[in-house]
Amino acid sequence: MLRFAAAAQTDVGLRKATNQDSLLYRHAACDNKEVMLAVVCDGMGGLSKGELASATVVRVFDRWFDEELPLQMDNLDLRVIGERLAKMLVTLNETIYNYGVSIDISLGTTVTALLIVDNEFVCVHVGDSRLYLMTDHIEQVTNDQTFVAREIAMGRMTPEQAKVDRRRSMLLQCVGASQKVEPDIILGTTVPGTYLLCSDGFRHVISPQEIYNLLGPGSQRGTGDMHRNLRALIEEDKKRQEKDNISAILVYAGEQPGAEA
Repeated sequence: MLRFAAAAQTDVGLRKATNQDSLLYRHAACDNKEVMLAVVCDGMGGLSKGELASATVVRVFDRWFDEELPLQMDNLDLRVIGERLAKMLVTLNETIYNYGVSIDISLGTTVTALLIVDNEFVCVHVGDSRLYLMTDHIEQVTNDQTFVAREIAMGRMTPEQAKVDRRRSMLLQCVGASQKVEPDIILGTTVPGTYLLCSDGFRHVISPQEIYNLLGPGSQRGTGDMHRNLRALIEEDKKRQEKDNISAILVYAGEQPGAEA
């Protein structure tokens, strides 16, 4: 049976006055099942309203974990749960969008949310925050919903061109910035390793291999290491002059629970 542990770190970064990212992780046992929820939201908008957008999404997921998820555990279906979480994001999109119209400010947030229940997981995703899985290699689970990612997929741009294109952060959709949103729903089997959820500021100037070297499953002896290694990568981001807020959650899945070290 897999056991879970998590750690999170966030930083305002070098240039911005406020941290508009919001993070959530919840860990519980319910009906003899171990459950982990992790959510990363990267807010954007004028007058610090991006912080409001991201925090609003996190609060709704937090409440869902306490009030709705326990009612689903007797007859658990992660496909149904994924559809429910996606519907929550559609409703949140409408609420945040209408609020922005009412105050004449554009605001919104990316959302990458991972729910693991024993040997299954579901991820709902909007925007360009990411979910990675690290086992004996690193794999990007989510697809960026950005202009440059679409151009790469269509063969009109190379990954090297995308890294320096001025439109690299242009989102195709985010929660709150448009009248309609269509979240991705990703279902999978939980495997031993580490799962990383991060805002784009965390990975802009750090390569996937550098992430794997410091956060892969072989580098974690416990939650203390998880926190320290996340912080080390954030500090490296700042040394390389990353301009954005920087946030990440690391989830360990293994035969033994992560112990404080």
